[in-house]
Amino acid sequence: MGALEAYTAAAVAGAAVVIRRYSTSFGLACRLLGAGQREDIENVYALVRIADEAVDGAAAEAGLTGPQVLAQLGRLEEETSLALELGYSTNPVVHAFAQTARRAGIGGDLVAPFFASMRRDCDPHAHSEDSLGAYIYGSAEVVGLMCLRVFLAGLAVLPADRAAMEHSARCLGAAFQKVNFLRDLGQDGEELGRAYFPGVDPRRLTEQQKHALVADLRGDLDASLPGLRMLPPGPKRAVALAHSLFSELADRIDACPARVLVTTRVRVPGHVKLRLAAAAVAGTGPAFAHDAGASPAAAEGRAA
Repeated sequence: MGALEAYTAAAVAGAAVVIRRYSTSFGLACRLLGAGQREDIENVYALVRIADEAVDGAAAEAGLTGPQVLAQLGRLEEETSLALELGYSTNPVVHAFAQTARRAGIGGDLVAPFFASMRRDCDPHAHSEDSLGAYIYGSAEVVGLMCLRVFLAGLAVLPADRAAMEHSARCLGAAFQKVNFLRDLGQDGEELGRAYFPGVDPRRLTEQQKHALVADLRGDLDASLPGLRMLPPGPKRAVALAHSLFSELADRIDACPARVLVTTRVRVPGHVKLRLAAAAVAGTGPAFAHDAGASPAAAEGRAA
């Protein structure tokens, strides 16, 4: 094994640790992927997570001021852009991401909006409808698009099918983000001073507001299904599990009283996660309905 190959292997192994430490749900879904795609998704997640942690409190607890956090984000974005060009970085997480990005065709068109949304988290001003849309696109929808590029790398896909799957990836990313907004209302409002939903005071969420927000994200979950059904079999199982987990979270959020939701982070119990994982492996559930009508354009093994 050469020096670069050994370094890359170590970087990829480190990226895998990040997802195991920070997200049991996404980690569980990734286990349904083949080894190569699993590593690529972990590489994407690791970069996204370290940027997110910088703005969500880790940097502040280290004593950094707001301008210093922004400076760190700027350096991370510069390192990432350079690694996309060179195929190498002394930052192992950035290096692992660059390997995946260069293979899958992930470029600045997706990376730049992501970092723009991370910087927006350092802005104390409340969101408008327009700014929230731009934030969700950069913080979540582009991550879905990055994952899709991994899933479709090397496959011949009709433009119309790719467009449908991209729409699905964006809707699913938006739904995931909105679920997390609702799960983290208390922390975002009290500790980080954030109010993502225009016109909604996180400390005074009403039942009517909660139900409306859940209905909106359920619309995104439903809109993601047609494109999700067109994915190759391996990614389809993994994404279907993620869809099921967040649908379950949406149901639990809807059932949780608003006054409790602002102080409690809703979770899916381990035994329920395992049940949903078994259903995804078996190919049952909403994501697998109407499979006979799914497009064959993205079938596994159809190389470009």
